[in-house]
Amino acid sequence: MRLLLTTDTHVPTRSRALPGELLAAVDAADVVFHAGDWVDEATLDLLAARARRLVAVHGNNDGPGLRARLPEVARAEVAGVRFAVVHETGPARGREDRCEQRFADAGVLVFGHSHIPWDSTAAGGLRLLNPGSPTDRRRQPYRTYMTATADAGVLSDVELHRLPSHRAG
Repeated sequence: MRLLLTTDTHVPTRSRALPGELLAAVDAADVVFHAGDWVDEATLDLLAARARRLVAVHGNNDGPGLRARLPEVARAEVAGVRFAVVHETGPARGREDRCEQRFADAGVLVFGHSHIPWDSTAAGGLRLLNPGSPTDRRRQPYRTYMTATADAGVLSDVELHRLPSHRAG
């Protein structure tokens, strides 16, 4: 199963639209994960219409409409891999231990909020992935998203994709 991981799209506050490369990756994916901070319900509608399967949560910048439509935490099993999705995990220091306790039933945690790509594995085996932001790089050199493959209970081919540093749209 081909996976696309994204978060912190912030349309239209940080970008007028999602980058074309990201939308092409959505079209190619079997499952799309979005870890919140959509800002705009139209972006949720767009990804929901294009994705074969969408696993998504709301973030701290999402208003009542998005909060009514999306949970704070989502869980999904894809090709035998157990995923949890949440927007915010707190400070980087102690993140692995904190998240491993909170998401003990997951093998992979997809999160956002910081706009900083993150790929680490906690002592007990929980893989933590933050795909960064495809629209707002903040202090990072690139706007980013991730792809991966899930097959027979194994997550593989995790790749961070860099987008040009200019604003999308």
